[in-house]
Amino acid sequence: MTQVELAGSTGLSPATVSNIVKELTASGILHTSFTSRSGRRATLVSLARQVGLVAGVHYSSRSLHIAIADATRTVVSQTTLPLPVDHRHDAELDRLSLLLSDMMESLGGSVSDLLAVGLAVPAPLDPRTGMISTPGLLRGWDGVDIAASLSARIDRPVFADSEANLGGLAEAREGAGRGAASTVYIRVGHTISAGLVVHGDLFRGVNGKAGQIGHVTIDENGPVCRCSNRGCLETYAAGPALLALFPPAERMPRLSDLIQASEDGDSGARRVIADAGRHIGIATASLCNLFDPELIVVGGELAGAGETLIAPMRHSLERTALPTAAGLPEIVETTFGEWAETRGAIAVALDHVSVAADVAAVSA
Repeated sequence: MTQVELAGSTGLSPATVSNIVKELTASGILHTSFTSRSGRRATLVSLARQVGLVAGVHYSSRSLHIAIADATRTVVSQTTLPLPVDHRHDAELDRLSLLLSDMMESLGGSVSDLLAVGLAVPAPLDPRTGMISTPGLLRGWDGVDIAASLSARIDRPVFADSEANLGGLAEAREGAGRGAASTVYIRVGHTISAGLVVHGDLFRGVNGKAGQIGHVTIDENGPVCRCSNRGCLETYAAGPALLALFPPAERMPRLSDLIQASEDGDSGARRVIADAGRHIGIATASLCNLFDPELIVVGGELAGAGETLIAPMRHSLERTALPTAAGLPEIVETTFGEWAETRGAIAVALDHVSVAADVAAVSA
């Protein structure tokens, strides 16, 4: 905000605000720069970067996103890179440690300057152990306290959760779900899962498995799923199942290729995405009957298909969910796209920084 805006918001005089800003800038808490508002030169005030940086990290099934942000959630550095299929925790956490070090060095600091790291992974985590709650859902990561393992490598506090939970947290706090009493964030990509947020807080369940909509049974005689059950939603609507419908000659190796083909008017690609939307909508109806959310936000790679995916979801929801006098929850696309989960990881890191600061203040 500018100093004039700060004066208007606080009720303090411009001179008082100016003096406070000068003091806090001299102590390294605030940073000032010049901008133009309504054709006039104004002093823009923000929190200084030295107040503290946090990192948000998102391991999806096929890619790694990293963002470093300051205390205002402003991203100051970010990067993304592809991941091999069935990546392992040891190799990937080693690589992440090096990447975080390189990114902090480019900002003129070191990993030790990070206050905390938030980490999103593509599987449910048991909040009591920090391990994957259902063995087999993320091969190469089973039996490991993921947050503790990264923390041991970088000597910084690390807080981990599932990608759907953290994507849902970001959307509920500062995205499409902001202001809603309860939201469901459905992440559709190479896997399918959901994050449940009530009044700004995540509902994880006893073992962290709440929201695993990808493993709702669609057909008990259907294909065997990676969870060892048959006919789960993922076997009909997740990335691998959709891409497997196309012969190799049609060159559809990635979900981005499927979405692009759909946008280019390929009727087969559009039908495959629409069928996926219909299946997801049926499972979403069951989730709505159980959880009764105000809003549903769709994210993940396949959300890039937009209404080709979401319109069939709405239709299935209308046909299958229990109606109410207030109507069914609205289904909308993610605000943050592929960075939603990373922003949620930043949010959870900042949450723990704030808690630590509050505890220290009380102790003092």
